[in-house]
Amino acid sequence: MSESTVGKSVERVVVAGGSGFVGRAVTERLRKAGYDVLVLTRSKDLKPSEEWWDGETVGSWARLLEGSKAVVNLSGAPVTLRWTDENRALIMDSRVKSTSAIGQAIRQCKLPPEVWVNASALGIYGPTADAPRSENCPVGEGFMAEVCLAWERAQIEAEVGVVRKVRPRMGIVLGKDEGAFPELAKYTKLYLGGAQGDGRHWMSWIHLEDVAAAYLWAIEKDVEGPFNLVAPEPIRNFEFMACLRKVMGRPWAPPAPAFAIRLVGAIRNMQADVVLEGQRAVPALLLSEGFPFKYEQLEMALVDLANPQSA
Repeated sequence: MSESTVGKSVERVVVAGGSGFVGRAVTERLRKAGYDVLVLTRSKDLKPSEEWWDGETVGSWARLLEGSKAVVNLSGAPVTLRWTDENRALIMDSRVKSTSAIGQAIRQCKLPPEVWVNASALGIYGPTADAPRSENCPVGEGFMAEVCLAWERAQIEAEVGVVRKVRPRMGIVLGKDEGAFPELAKYTKLYLGGAQGDGRHWMSWIHLEDVAAAYLWAIEKDVEGPFNLVAPEPIRNFEFMACLRKVMGRPWAPPAPAFAIRLVGAIRNMQADVVLEGQRAVPALLLSEGFPFKYEQLEMALVDLANPQSA
């Protein structure tokens, strides 16, 4: 990376975890908006505009925050990993330690970033029943609620002066090539697109394009604190799968029993709770601030994702 870019542009954005599924979309959106985006990554095979970090401690990368417009943190091990003791520690530490390291790096800045956008997730509400969850709802119970609470506290408790702190609580992100959609689409094409378990659990989804746009919005809009990063219409799992079958031209399919999903999860080292539980969340802040969703309805999103001609 050229040192000539460091410390000059006030329109620089540093994105930790920018090489991941969501990170790549956010990075691309920021660059289209005219920002000079520098990515922090754990990969040793660095590309242009990338800088290595260990995700845990302050290193030479900290200089990139000096004079920047924003720092975005999307770091975190996949929550789909089976929740063994080892993986629970990995899921927790990868979020809390990366957040703490960024807080420490900001404190060292003479000219700190204007805004710090630190990812979170709907898991903070725990598995929910029918009552919709807005940003003002209390923290829930369970492992993911514990993780998200610790994750958010690491940012909240970081003493970084007047730096604006934002926490997007992401739901199920639907993208064409990664995330939940390709897996569900694969089984639906094979006429196995039934509900998961009893299909009554809620899916608070959002299209990847709207996620990327919301991160840009969080940087440029004068908002602070948590906001639910989901589309306006959460839907039950059985309704989600019915919509996907309609878009892909497939007939009704029987549900996949919960015990079968748990068995497959054990074999593939994946946590079945991620598939069988969910949250009914509403994007109260985004709606009140007039955020322009591109994909408000599920069918619109699925049609775009299933279209091989779309970007």
